[in-house]
Amino acid sequence: MNDDTTRPTAAKEVVSSHSVFGAPCWVSLTSRDLDVAEDFYGAVLGWRLRSAKLGDRFRIAMMGDTPVAGIAAVASMWQMAVAWTPYFAVPSADEAAARAQERGGTAAVGPLSFPPGRAALLADRDGATFGIWEGELFSDWEKWRAAAPAFIRLHTRDAFDAAIFYGEVLDWATERAGCCEVRYEGGEVVLRSQGDIVARIESGALGAAPDPTIRPHWQIHFAVEDVTACVRAAERHGGSVLSKGGDEAVLRDTDGAQFTVTSRKER
Repeated sequence: MNDDTTRPTAAKEVVSSHSVFGAPCWVSLTSRDLDVAEDFYGAVLGWRLRSAKLGDRFRIAMMGDTPVAGIAAVASMWQMAVAWTPYFAVPSADEAAARAQERGGTAAVGPLSFPPGRAALLADRDGATFGIWEGELFSDWEKWRAAAPAFIRLHTRDAFDAAIFYGEVLDWATERAGCCEVRYEGGEVVLRSQGDIVARIESGALGAAPDPTIRPHWQIHFAVEDVTACVRAAERHGGSVLSKGGDEAVLRDTDGAQFTVTSRKER
């Protein structure tokens, strides 16, 4: 899940999932076509793609010299949904996956070894998909957070139940040094790591959603300088705008993956 050019050298400090465990540490897009994804996200978010160690169907999205996301053109081949997925840092992928299954979640893939670490793709009790990562991080966590993702938000039916599930799986709000802090603020469950808001959990809307196809899901919010410019670029490059208000907009890429762009000043 990493490429050779992003490996730290002996002179560089290695940041691992043990240092920011429980917090989002990576995001990945399952797509159908790498060229289409490169054209769309290059125009909307200013990314460029470079090769990844896993093979021809995988790319690393770069913002400047910082790796910010993984893109895998495997949706059709593996019969997977086109979607963005967040990955959470854990000290042990095997233990976290086992805890998720013990609490009613499911394991779709893994844990599997992806040197220099281990990963698994899981789903919570309500079916929201998320990943876990154990090992060396793809780039310095603070640098990664500053480059693109503002935070992630779980849209679910019961925020408190979801917070209990994730808290037990990812060791949130425990006595372990470095764990994430959880608070209820402004009608949402808010997750902080090292003082920064990294995730939010909200409930209520899905229970009465008129569209039965809407399911609990994690939404990735990418920080951008100009929301309006991103909206225009998305429309010009085959995407669509699902909603726009204030300093953020919900977009859908050419393949149908949904994400949000949020003004940096709102972070």
